[in-house]
Amino acid sequence: MADFNLQDQIQYIQDLSTYHIPNEIDVADDPSSIERAVEALAENSDAITDPEIFDIFRSVLKQSDALRGVVLSKTLDSLSSGFIAEAEATQTDVDTGADPHQCLAHKTPLEVYAFLVLWFVIAAEKFAAGGKETEDVPPAAKPKRGRGAKKAAASSSRNVERWSWADQIPQTLALLSKILRLSTHKIWTTTAERDTFVNCVTRPAYHIMESELYMKNNDIKMGVYKIICLAVKHHGHGFGAQISIMQCLQYFEHLAEPMAEVLTVLSKEFDHSQLAEEILREISSKSFNGQDTKGPRSFSRFLIRLADLAPRLILKQFALLLAHLDSEAYPMRVALVEIIGVLVKEISSEEDEVEGRDNRERKINGLFELLLERFLDLSSYVRVKVLNTLGKLWDLRIKFPKQRQEATVLVIAALEDKASSVRRYAIVLLTKMILTHPYGMMYGGTLSLGEWEKRYEDIAGQLKAAEGKETGKPDEEEDPEKGGDEVDEEEEKGGDEDEDEEDEDEEDGDGDGEEEDEVEGEVKAENDDDEDDDLDASPKPKRSGKGKKVKKEPGGSPSKKADKKAKSKRSKAKPRKSEFDLAAVSQEQAIEALDLAQITRLRLTKRYLTDALSFIRQIHGASDVLCQLLASTSKAEVLESMEFFKVAHEYQLEIAEVGIKRMVHLIWTKDNTTVEDGKELKGIRSRLIECYRALYFEAIPDAEPKQQVNRIAKNMIELTYDATLAELTSLEELMRTMMDDRQIHSDVITKLWQVYSVDKDIPKAQRRGAIIILGMLALAKREIVTERIETLLKVGLGSLGKADLTLARYTCVALQRISGSAKKIKGSLADTNMRLAMDNPIFSRLRDAIEHPCQSKDWFGMAEQAINTIYLLGEQPDILCNSLIKNFTTKVFRARPKSTPPKDAETVESTETAADAEASVEAGEDTTTQGEATPAPKGDVGDAFHLSQLVFIVGHVAIKHIVYLELVERELKRRKDEAAKDKQRNKDSTKGNKDGEELDQVAGNAEDDIGDVILGIRERELLYGPQSLLAVFGPLIVHICGSPKKYKNQTLRTAATLSLSKLMCVSSHFCEENLLLLFKILETSRDPTIRSNIVIALGDVAVCFSNMIDENSHKLYEGLSDKNLVVKKHTLMVLTHLILNGMVKVKGQLGEMAKCLEDEDSRIADLAKLFFTELSTKDNAIYNNLPDVISHLSVGEHAVSEEVFQSTMKYMFSFIEKDKQAENIVDKLCQRFRLTNDERQWRDIAYCLSLLPFKSERSMKKLIEGLPAYQDKLHEETVFMRFNEILTKARANKSANKPDTELKEFEAILKDFKEKGEEDQALEQDMQAKTAAAKKKATKRSSKYSR
Repeated sequence: MADFNLQDQIQYIQDLSTYHIPNEIDVADDPSSIERAVEALAENSDAITDPEIFDIFRSVLKQSDALRGVVLSKTLDSLSSGFIAEAEATQTDVDTGADPHQCLAHKTPLEVYAFLVLWFVIAAEKFAAGGKETEDVPPAAKPKRGRGAKKAAASSSRNVERWSWADQIPQTLALLSKILRLSTHKIWTTTAERDTFVNCVTRPAYHIMESELYMKNNDIKMGVYKIICLAVKHHGHGFGAQISIMQCLQYFEHLAEPMAEVLTVLSKEFDHSQLAEEILREISSKSFNGQDTKGPRSFSRFLIRLADLAPRLILKQFALLLAHLDSEAYPMRVALVEIIGVLVKEISSEEDEVEGRDNRERKINGLFELLLERFLDLSSYVRVKVLNTLGKLWDLRIKFPKQRQEATVLVIAALEDKASSVRRYAIVLLTKMILTHPYGMMYGGTLSLGEWEKRYEDIAGQLKAAEGKETGKPDEEEDPEKGGDEVDEEEEKGGDEDEDEEDEDEEDGDGDGEEEDEVEGEVKAENDDDEDDDLDASPKPKRSGKGKKVKKEPGGSPSKKADKKAKSKRSKAKPRKSEFDLAAVSQEQAIEALDLAQITRLRLTKRYLTDALSFIRQIHGASDVLCQLLASTSKAEVLESMEFFKVAHEYQLEIAEVGIKRMVHLIWTKDNTTVEDGKELKGIRSRLIECYRALYFEAIPDAEPKQQVNRIAKNMIELTYDATLAELTSLEELMRTMMDDRQIHSDVITKLWQVYSVDKDIPKAQRRGAIIILGMLALAKREIVTERIETLLKVGLGSLGKADLTLARYTCVALQRISGSAKKIKGSLADTNMRLAMDNPIFSRLRDAIEHPCQSKDWFGMAEQAINTIYLLGEQPDILCNSLIKNFTTKVFRARPKSTPPKDAETVESTETAADAEASVEAGEDTTTQGEATPAPKGDVGDAFHLSQLVFIVGHVAIKHIVYLELVERELKRRKDEAAKDKQRNKDSTKGNKDGEELDQVAGNAEDDIGDVILGIRERELLYGPQSLLAVFGPLIVHICGSPKKYKNQTLRTAATLSLSKLMCVSSHFCEENLLLLFKILETSRDPTIRSNIVIALGDVAVCFSNMIDENSHKLYEGLSDKNLVVKKHTLMVLTHLILNGMVKVKGQLGEMAKCLEDEDSRIADLAKLFFTELSTKDNAIYNNLPDVISHLSVGEHAVSEEVFQSTMKYMFSFIEKDKQAENIVDKLCQRFRLTNDERQWRDIAYCLSLLPFKSERSMKKLIEGLPAYQDKLHEETVFMRFNEILTKARANKSANKPDTELKEFEAILKDFKEKGEEDQALEQDMQAKTAAAKKKATKRSSKYSR
């Protein structure tokens, strides 16, 4: 074996097909050969150098693919035992100082063993990859039958041997570790030979590392680490390891963290950090391509893991690694950001006195500066990592107050980042900044702005008073300015030097300024000094007398002040040394030190409060954006925003209330669980309920049950304060859901009833809130109301309700819950609502409440709900409502002294009286706020407010009566249906199916007849029938609405217009007669309330009689141009509803809706975007109307500015996704160039073309075919620029396999026509100039001849 060359042999086995073995044997045919080889090695480990034995093992390894696992197992065991024996013999010779030739004799056997073990590992990996590890079963023998069959089967199953390479890896790695403990420099005399052997021993470890599955096994992982560390530490394997580790990082992503761990083990346990430093230097010199994702990600994970395990190693090379902050590959920038955070943590937590506090502060400031710069990084992943890193830093014990102020501004700006993930983590960080804020050491953890401002004013006042007393004293010392300068210097240092020796502790905590600790130290010093001041003994002077001025304590006595004045006079006299009073001087110095300490403390406290106020105000400034994010389309942002407002509420931030009220609208969100960033996100609806329960319903620890109930009831009531109708509607759904889930205790409901019915004078809002909440809860459980009807009648419809009409209104709403809240099933005729007899006390109380005299506008809301209650609960509500209308009519027109005429005459006279009343209202316009009218010339007395009440009741009764008629129709159909079914059951079955079919036909005809009858009542009876009470008031209401100069009372006009709108929903004939009047009022009325009501009413009219509104829809669109925001919003909402539900056809007015996309008010713009988003789901709706929208916004009186046009079109074209649609639009827009000579329109059309995606070749072909239409417009710079943008987009979408010749030709043609157009323009201008000159010359000549 003298000719064995390890390097050559390793090279040869790379290709086994060409590898030659002199005495190769077929191991499968000659299994005894392996036995001979094993026995030979067992007798003598040097036998491996025998060519025959060596060839047997090489034959086994070469043929390993065809062998069973048991053969490989024997081979490994034999090689391992022989290798260990040879290594032990070698070590013994080396330790005993044997002859060098004797040590060298071990060289070849060790190399052979290392070579065979390496080859075995490679072969075993292939064997395992082939899936043969668990298939090592002997060939199945023929099944035995009869006696002994079971015994044979059992023995055969015991003989099955299974072999797994994964189980053998730890022992193999342990073997190689033992080999590396040899003193290789005594065996291999040359470095090259030794490196070859060491590389051969370590190579199996690197080979095993390539498997991700193996590296999950901790034993295997630690065995690999040990081999690498021993080779590097004791055998000069550093350079080889560096190359191998860099290759692993480049090609094996799963080895990023293990490589960092092995370097950490090498540095900490083997005291060898040079390899890690070399690798870091090499990484810092590498450059990464932005398109490469695998390599940078692996190196990024390596650096992050190494920084976590050994931050000091990273810190030494950090200056070099900083180059990767500008790397093209964002994973490297992400790694550097996280490393900066780890280093800040490491530096701030160290207790190294050698480095010094100032040096640490400088390092931390530099790192924070680098970190905050990354907020401007182009990659959203880097910006997210910056936010996460700051979140980890805020969790540290050290608070970094200065850096927090800078970071807060950037985090709030990140809330408006274009990337959703950045916005989400910005919210998370802002929440954490509240949870970990550093301003809780003096005043507790709350962040109420009002409280902190009050504290600041108090401290500022104290400081001003203290400084005023200090500066106001006469000069007593030799150098008074010196002391003031020193105080200012101490303020600038931020309290780093404490004036009190007893409390001096400069090195405690954060080097960046633990202001809180210093301020509290000053407070303690002041208290200690105050105690000393009360003693008779003179306090010990602080430091040394520095000539500072004496200051009186705020609580000092006049006698002390007199003493100090006397002493100051004596000091001015400059007495002799013998007369100098040392005791008085020491007392003055002590008082001076106390005064200076107080000023320093106040200054530090003021700074502390200033920082806190700055932070709180910054959080307040972010509230608007956070409220907007509650409506984000990203579920994660919404959930984090909810968590922010929850935490803000717990810390008493005033902005929390706004967000929590806004949150309640999320109750309408469809609840579903999604996964984002690998995390399962709970549904928004369920999270909202959790937040509200945590904020308002969870019990406080250590509180009595009664207190808990009172607190919960109080919280529920306060939710209704200043709530809008939308907020109350959402709150109602929230309360209903919680009540359904039994999350509200019965004791809380009892407490709410107590608040509602208490006899004491309590705030009106409190009593109202109680009944509002009770009404909401009764939606889920109507027994809450049905058991307390007497209380409702006594309180809400009694004296308290008459005094507070809002309370009465919500009481009526609560009474409506008696009917139940079961939703009507479409097509069902069943009515599960409960109805009461008209003699029930509820109706008499409701009647009294409506007829109770009052002049408050709150009456209208109460009357509306009272009438709703009557129609919902009453069996015959029309009887009671007829009586109400007659009573109010009598009240309005009771001034006539004549006796009651017959019925027909009464109607005429009532109308005449109404006209008289109108005249009197007109005369009394100056007092319309109270609804009173002055007497008319005829002597009749009329009250505009009473007339308003009458008109309102008539209108609302009419609209409710329609609903009631629908219920009557449904009930009649139900009875007919039941009667038909009974007849069918009673029929004799022998008559067959024919009679049954006839019966169904008769029943169907009967239902149709019922529908026709009800429709006839609506159309002809209610407003035109001779016996109809409502028919009397229709002309009156029309007359009031049509005579604005007569009836100027605002309340009357509002009520009359509203009633007219309601009456128009009753009869199509009445609607047709008065529709133009309603549009005229919409056009001419100056009252935005009237215009809003009309817009909403027109939506209802469109539902009832769509044809009428469809013909006049252009008038409805005019509301989108209304100056009043509310009118515009209501118009947009009504049109959205009508268009999306197909009740109004779009006839080119969609451009007005598109204008709203760029409205100044964000709510209008958001509603418009919602409309177009929903419209895009309709078939080709936006595509069909897009040409009209372009014309509407680009040309004519409705045209908008180019900037608005472009932003609007950019949004509209985002819905054009189909290639066919894009192709057709290209064709249509190209033809438009022919029809216009206006350059503005050229630019608009070109911009619209540039917005199309041009994904298909057909789109580009259409554009090229349309060249004659726009070739003469290309000289305009903007038009040409838009076509260049189209070319760029087309090239980006073009397939890489197809040539670019067509696009290049088109580009050349565009340039040619541009140049030609420019020449034509220049020629035209030149001709115009010459023509003008010629005309001027001709004019001069003619004037000359005329002379």
